[in-house]
Amino acid sequence: MSDATRADVDRVHMARCLALAEPFRGRTAPNPIVGCVVVDRDGHVIAEGVHRGPGTLHAEADALAKLGGKAPGATLYVNLEPCNHHGRTPPCAPTVRDAGVARVVFGMSDPIPGHTGGAALLRKANIALSPDVLADECAAANRPFLTWALLKRPAITLKAAITLDGKIASVSGQSKWITGELARENVMLLRDRHDAVLVGVGTVLADDPRLSVRGLVGGRDPIRVVVDSKLRTPGKAKVLAKGPRTIVATTHSAPQSRVKSLVSAGAEVWRLPAKAGRVDLGKLARELADQGITSLLVEGGGEIHASMLAAKLVDELVLYVAPKIVGGPAKSWVGGGGLVALADAHRFHWLGPPQQIGPDLMIRAVPVGPRGKTTASAG
Repeated sequence: MSDATRADVDRVHMARCLALAEPFRGRTAPNPIVGCVVVDRDGHVIAEGVHRGPGTLHAEADALAKLGGKAPGATLYVNLEPCNHHGRTPPCAPTVRDAGVARVVFGMSDPIPGHTGGAALLRKANIALSPDVLADECAAANRPFLTWALLKRPAITLKAAITLDGKIASVSGQSKWITGELARENVMLLRDRHDAVLVGVGTVLADDPRLSVRGLVGGRDPIRVVVDSKLRTPGKAKVLAKGPRTIVATTHSAPQSRVKSLVSAGAEVWRLPAKAGRVDLGKLARELADQGITSLLVEGGGEIHASMLAAKLVDELVLYVAPKIVGGPAKSWVGGGGLVALADAHRFHWLGPPQQIGPDLMIRAVPVGPRGKTTASAG
């Protein structure tokens, strides 16, 4: 097999690893999503594996278990370097070595100090290594894990449903429904793929959302987070309904009587430092990361979006744009005081073309870094 042909084959199998892993997005935190393909000497796929969540087999172990732990002379593909770290499950690099695999192809190195060493162990065992196959795609797929591992916070996506003129409600405050049913169903998929969803108390008071996936087949509701500096969340708010955890983030100055009321309603109340009289969102992000939350979907309102942008905590935008115009002083999806100079504007790069969903468009964008580079994005 020529080098060019082998490279093409490697890319095909690596793409399959990512496809195997994708259905488990939102279910593996704080672990990455990982898929594995094992190919015999003749180029036939003989096993596939996937990591399904914390405490379950890693993808390599899952695939090799289907072969009785033995794959002599085989090539193993995996989108993340086999680990050499003992956590809830044993390290998988020794499992790969002991299976008799001849070659390991992986998409990217493990970024966590203490988890690396798998490639070195395999190399020491005279196993051929081919790293960085579809490296950009592999990094993009595991943006939540990489952000959590390297920046000590979740990967944060801002989502909004807006009119053509950027409004999230009419001048009277009506917001149901700006976008059509198909776009709203797509939002359920977005929630399903994130570990947690966050709104400000203004959204709770205005819309009383459940922040659930509303019966999405096979879906699971994310952890719910409400930013509420003065603890105005009503005890009967739908976001406090039985289900996943609900975290209400407030400041140290919030009234203790309201803390007791919300705890009685089933919420966890986190008292955090304040910044300009409001919850310090950077501190909140770090606390969420400490809880193993690697991806956070922020659904507004406008003040929360503005604060997230100002704090440079945004990794991706997802906007659902309806072909409607409201006009006037209706609320925009980004509030705050605004910027005086265009040179100071938050800059983004489109992530692919817009996608039409029913009558609406979904557009995605990622921030432009200080040198004009864009950040990686999850698929």
